[in-house]
Amino acid sequence: MRCPFCKRDDSKVLDSRESAEGMVTRRRRECPGCRRRFTTYERVEELMPLVVKKDGRREPYGREKLVSGLQKAVEKRPVSSEQLESLVAGIETRLLEHGEKEVPSSLIGEEVMRRLRTLDEVAYVRFASVYRSFRDIEEFMDELKGLLDEHGADAARRQRGRLED
Repeated sequence: MRCPFCKRDDSKVLDSRESAEGMVTRRRRECPGCRRRFTTYERVEELMPLVVKKDGRREPYGREKLVSGLQKAVEKRPVSSEQLESLVAGIETRLLEHGEKEVPSSLIGEEVMRRLRTLDEVAYVRFASVYRSFRDIEEFMDELKGLLDEHGADAARRQRGRLED
């Protein structure tokens, strides 16, 4: 693997770990030339379906586009790169399991929102505000109220569980 810093071709693997449900191998490497360390991710190349946009256009699935949108949503949030990688790998697994050559972009968006909601509620709201393109503050507030209602119900269930113990 080529060093991204000095471009030397023979980096050394220091550590390898499987992540994202065994679909990705994370390798920590060191360049013998400049001694700097970097991380690479190795995944099986699979034929991803085409994404059908709202206007009917079809485009190849773009992992980088998904990661970029998620990074904006989780910016300055306590979400690790491993958690983000796992989220993306889970979405890709879901797309492959779908078994179709084409998937609507809405399937990807809804899957991202479902997973983000459990990972980080603030990131979920950020993503939802862009994805759902709310027409006004009322729509946005309705989404927040639904999230708060669900959050309150979860807290009540946890409290009841503690009282039963």
